[in-house]
Amino acid sequence: MLYSTLHKRWPRLVASVVGELIAAAALNLFIVPLGLYTGGTLGLCQLIRTLLQSALGLETGSYDIAGILYFITNIPILLLAYKTLGRELVVKTIVCAVSYSFFYSIIPIPSTPIIDDYLTACMLGGILTGVGSGIVLTCGASGGGLDIVGLCLSKRGSTFTVGKFSLTFNVFLYTAFLVLFSPQVAIYSVIYNFFTAMVLDRVHQQNINVQALIFTREDQNELAHFIISSLGRSVTYWNGTGAYTGENIHVLCVCLSKYEIEELIHTVHTIDPHAFLTVQEGTRIYGNFPRKLG
Repeated sequence: MLYSTLHKRWPRLVASVVGELIAAAALNLFIVPLGLYTGGTLGLCQLIRTLLQSALGLETGSYDIAGILYFITNIPILLLAYKTLGRELVVKTIVCAVSYSFFYSIIPIPSTPIIDDYLTACMLGGILTGVGSGIVLTCGASGGGLDIVGLCLSKRGSTFTVGKFSLTFNVFLYTAFLVLFSPQVAIYSVIYNFFTAMVLDRVHQQNINVQALIFTREDQNELAHFIISSLGRSVTYWNGTGAYTGENIHVLCVCLSKYEIEELIHTVHTIDPHAFLTVQEGTRIYGNFPRKLG
């Protein structure tokens, strides 16, 4: 069950590492064999790796030193993010960054592409990478790099989501690919990154706002106390009347992220098994609405 998996410490950490494995495997199996590049910090590391190979004649066989470079570049980013994101997220990010660097470095790159059609490979690779990265972020962790920078902006109330920030940064990176390599490499790398960013923003549940209406005959104060103290969200409630039964009911309205909704539903049904809930996804919220990362 999603509630029990994503709201407990160790399952969240394990799921984060699995997410990194999915993302690293998608990149090495579908994107790198075609000579394409990912975006963000790792894309920059791939570019540095390619330039080093060209300048120094460095050969690493079926393994990629970009994973090691990626871990090294994450060190100053994590130090800068410590104050904004806090110790817990930074520690989990170190675990995920080490895992991702390890998986990316040891997963062999096929000598011939598994899928030789560029568009199909970009779609499949982008979807899998977005799913893997989204799992990591939903579990309250991060793979480092631009994810950390995007989370810092999100934490400070920026309108940039993690995926949108990554996409914007990569415009400049892929311009460099266009100048240094061929238009085909740049264009298909952009397509891959586009699919990754779109799927990432859908899987990363903290980015999806929802509005929940709770209808209950039980004490509304107990539910309101849980929403305020445990979820850290504000709640509005009023009294209503059932048109069919004519009985008095309590209506509670709360806005929160999709990540928090299962915990809300679990608690509501624990307090009142007969409660009725409606959830509207994709609600636009303006004003004082804190965005939570985990």
